[in-house]
Amino acid sequence: MVRKKNTRLTHKERVQIETLLNENKTKAYIAKILNRSRSTISREVNKWVENKTDKYNADLANWNAKDDYLNKRNTDKISTYKRLRIYVFKGLLSGWTPEQISGRLKEIYPNDSMMSISHESIYRYIYLTPQARLNKKLIKLLVRKKTRRRKPKKRRGTGSKITNQVSIDSRPKHINLRQEVGHWEGDLVIGKNHKSAIGTIVERKSRYTLIIKLKAKNAKEVAKMFSKKLNQLNPLFKKSMTYDNGIEMARHETITNRTGMKIYFAHPYSSWERGTNENTNGLIRRYLPKGTDFNQIDEKKLLFIQEKLNNRPRKIIGYKTPNEIMDFELKFVA
Repeated sequence: MVRKKNTRLTHKERVQIETLLNENKTKAYIAKILNRSRSTISREVNKWVENKTDKYNADLANWNAKDDYLNKRNTDKISTYKRLRIYVFKGLLSGWTPEQISGRLKEIYPNDSMMSISHESIYRYIYLTPQARLNKKLIKLLVRKKTRRRKPKKRRGTGSKITNQVSIDSRPKHINLRQEVGHWEGDLVIGKNHKSAIGTIVERKSRYTLIIKLKAKNAKEVAKMFSKKLNQLNPLFKKSMTYDNGIEMARHETITNRTGMKIYFAHPYSSWERGTNENTNGLIRRYLPKGTDFNQIDEKKLLFIQEKLNNRPRKIIGYKTPNEIMDFELKFVA
């Protein structure tokens, strides 16, 4: 059989490559099936698959090859630099967020301006033409998979109704270092039609998570149940909590009186100041997606999810689990 010469791989062939790779076929086998030289298949696959965590995607590979061939003079950086584009695509295929891709690039290529890009530029590239075939694929690789980006709505109000707030600006600076356990971030996850909620509290150093069953989302219920849950902890783990400006924390002084924990409030509309809690709420949503009526979820189910999260190895803490970190801290003090 005569092998094909001087012809580029087609989209159909790339789909075959993706399918055969998913079946753990070798490059030699794929070359034989496609009647291509082994070097052609190797170049194509090696561009995208360097280790077991990488994944070959026919649509993205085909678009990348087509764009190179047409030699478009695009103004955006991702379209201009092939090496950067491949890195971004591979990062998205690995489940990374644009922020993680941008940060990783700075870590690996600190002195390479071509391999430096902000997460906002990656988002702009993805959402430039959200209905295009490629962009639809890229959007589906994002964590939240939203079909378009929306500017945050301006909220009107007469100011916070929470009295005696202590701003995060007054929070001791050493808490930012995450070297000491006992400092938490708190929030509510809202259920179907805003008629139910659960409480979430996450320890900043260990990422240990508490999920709290609430009968209502008012300040009295939140103060009661948050205090009850926190008081089940060893005193070592009760130092402070950072919360947003939700009115459900209006009785923050009650929590402080019952637990001894200081409560700090983040700036309005500054969710990144409680990034650990926001990320954890996203993990909880994998078990309890939007539209869930939390009134129908019993405490046993919440404890099951809590244990799942607290026994989940986390890269950010050296692939240890939150439970392991908390146990170590107790043994260290003892």
